Amino acid sequence: MNKRTPPRIAIPMAALLVTGIAWTGGTASAQTAPATIAASGITATVAADGSYQIHTTQPAAWTFTGSVGHPVTSQSSASGSDAVGAYQEVDFAYTDSVRRTASIRVYQNTPVVLFSSTNQSSTANTGTAFPTLNAPALSYHESFQDAAWAPYQFNGSVAHDSPLLTFDTQNHGYLMSAADNFAVANLTRSSSNTLAAGIVSGVSTLPANFTHRTVLTFGNGVNDTYTNWGSALMALGGKHPIPNDANATLNKLGYWTDNGATYYYKYDTSKGYAGTLTSVAQDFAARGIPLGYMQLDSWWYPKGSSNSWQGNGTNRGGEYTYRAASDLFPGGLAAFQHQLNLPLITHARWIDPSSPYRQQYSMSGDVVTDSSFWNSTMSYLASSGVVTYEQDWLSANAQPHYNLNDPNAFLGNMAHSAAADNITLQYCMALPWNELQGTQYQNLQTTRVNLDRFDRSKWDTFLFDSRMASALGEWPWTDVFMSTETNNLVLSTLSGGMVGVGDAIGKESVSNLAKSVRGDGVIVKPDASLVPLDSVYPAVAHNSSAPMVAGTYSDHNGLRDGYVFAYARNNGSQSVSFSPNSQGVGGATYVYNYFTGAGKVVPAGGTFTDTVSSGSYYVVAPVGQSGIAFLGDAGKFVSLGGKRVSQLSDNGTVHATVTFAASEKSVTLHGYAPSAPQVTATDGTAGAVSYNASTHLFTVSVSPGGDHNAVIAVS
Repeated sequence: MNKRTPPRIAIPMAALLVTGIAWTGGTASAQTAPATIAASGITATVAADGSYQIHTTQPAAWTFTGSVGHPVTSQSSASGSDAVGAYQEVDFAYTDSVRRTASIRVYQNTPVVLFSSTNQSSTANTGTAFPTLNAPALSYHESFQDAAWAPYQFNGSVAHDSPLLTFDTQNHGYLMSAADNFAVANLTRSSSNTLAAGIVSGVSTLPANFTHRTVLTFGNGVNDTYTNWGSALMALGGKHPIPNDANATLNKLGYWTDNGATYYYKYDTSKGYAGTLTSVAQDFAARGIPLGYMQLDSWWYPKGSSNSWQGNGTNRGGEYTYRAASDLFPGGLAAFQHQLNLPLITHARWIDPSSPYRQQYSMSGDVVTDSSFWNSTMSYLASSGVVTYEQDWLSANAQPHYNLNDPNAFLGNMAHSAAADNITLQYCMALPWNELQGTQYQNLQTTRVNLDRFDRSKWDTFLFDSRMASALGEWPWTDVFMSTETNNLVLSTLSGGMVGVGDAIGKESVSNLAKSVRGDGVIVKPDASLVPLDSVYPAVAHNSSAPMVAGTYSDHNGLRDGYVFAYARNNGSQSVSFSPNSQGVGGATYVYNYFTGAGKVVPAGGTFTDTVSSGSYYVVAPVGQSGIAFLGDAGKFVSLGGKRVSQLSDNGTVHATVTFAASEKSVTLHGYAPSAPQVTATDGTAGAVSYNASTHLFTVSVSPGGDHNAVIAVS
């Protein structure tokens, strides 16, 4: 099978100074300085003395200024289109130690500015970075630390590889980051809010025709800003959004054996490791909650100088060989997977100092950059029923040397070899640059965004870091927890990504899991990842103990339903409020407290207020033309998720298509109505409606037709 080799980071200048972006029908004309272009409320100007300016009218009137420090020697304007969209561009040249060409590109339909700089000859990595911007000094900023899982921070120092969000008390913001060369990008912020984007000093020389790009994005609200930024980086990297049911690991309930799980480096000695995990799968299936896949953590391969599955030393060591430990799997990994009859996720570390791989393959630090290793590894995994490769320890031992080639050879060869064998990737302990570079790899589908063993202490990091990961097209993963932990299960389900548990055999909470998944193990989930609401950002940036309010949604052809999870962050109780309309849930709404079973109508433009402590969960449904707020499946956390309610509309009558697993015989639907509604079915059957005149809540049981659907009308 042919395997593709990823491109080098040191990129020659190509069409329009921007590598990887096609010039499609562009036009260019000579200009006399200063040159000005405008699009999407953004105006960019380059003057003859080398100064430049970005001015915005939306979301606010902001001006960014800078200078290359030398006169412009040539200049032109251009128009065209690239993967982001139609644009206007100023191209110019100047000379410092060498001749450099640069460009500023603004887009017609999205508030994005793309800066590009190319040195025409080899040169020392010195001088003024382009861009260097004197930027508006707003109230707050957020960045992500160059540490395991890239933890968020407000108003702290900026890591070289982190994006930088700057925002005000009204949630208006701008976000700046590298657009390529992510591992060696150097974003800095001075005390006077001068932002500079270049290459880290550890790279001493920039080769001829080396290009570096930087992106500056704007938005009406923090989440809008992140979305615009991530969409631009994904477009530039060639990545498309990943459906939340793209494969078994995203679509179905999984079982995990990593740190915090019951069977992490531990098994029933009477069954053996393989027998224990086979019994796990059989037990889940017998209880009516079948698994969709199983994860094998670092115990599955030999490690350290001991060449054993237990490894040796304080952290058990790196990979000795990346093959199944023969004493755990005497028949090999493929034989175990065949016996288990589930797809696998396999964990990986770094290469141990004693590993024979060090004599066989090209390496950088403690990781392999050699494409032949990745080709062999992914072929072995694919032949063994593995569907996802999990690269762990990315912030620790599993790092390459930081130069212009090795980081891309490490992650790029990994990704391209995996893609050739239809294997997806998950990053764990990722640094900011890992997540940004993931925009170049379509098969990077998930990223762990918090410490091991999901629990309350990880909720904040999970939610704030989910914002960056999801913007970049990576479904955030909570890590393992136990199915008895209701709030953890709610949050994992609301992530839109994977849901995986690590219960001991016979200890599963079937009733809890049934609120997350259907009878076939398919997760009923929202359309997007759960992230903090806009209002949370200035609140937490100003007061570190401000409460959390996070939201996500399901869309049905423009009819949006919201899901909100809120909790106190002061070790007690706190008041929270949110506007349903600001979440895109239109008009008057009904806010239903899932745990208490009570609700409230919120008028259009109104605000919902409550007091929360350890975790409150709300379903937010529009009161449609019918006067009814349809709340969906009363037995599911994400009661209107597309895997349960596949179609929904309200034209004066609520029309819904309810989808069932083959094993499911009935579902109880519920909602709010000012008076007792009538429910009829044109496919399947609908039972009698139960209506509470004091709460105005109704329930009705529906059963599927022969196509495993029920099509109902509520009026």
